[in-house]
Amino acid sequence: MKNEDLIAKLKTIVQPYVQDEDAFNNLSEETTFVGDLKINSANLVDIILDVEDEFDIRIENEEMEQMLSVKAAMAIVNSKIAS
Repeated sequence: MKNEDLIAKLKTIVQPYVQDEDAFNNLSEETTFVGDLKINSANLVDIILDVEDEFDIRIENEEMEQMLSVKAAMAIVNSKIAS
């Protein structure tokens, strides 16, 4: 999947949970969910579940702990889709 397409899908998934609209409008691979977008940890779990549903993948606990940025989410999704 192309990075632009993946970012667009991730943007749609995280939008309902975002607390910082400016950071959301400037979302990039370097954007962090908690630090930049001000998403709380409970909502981060919701995002992970939404990502699993959207891409029909299973994200393991170790991967969940690493999924703190757009770049990390993209790496996890791409590795799951590839396997």
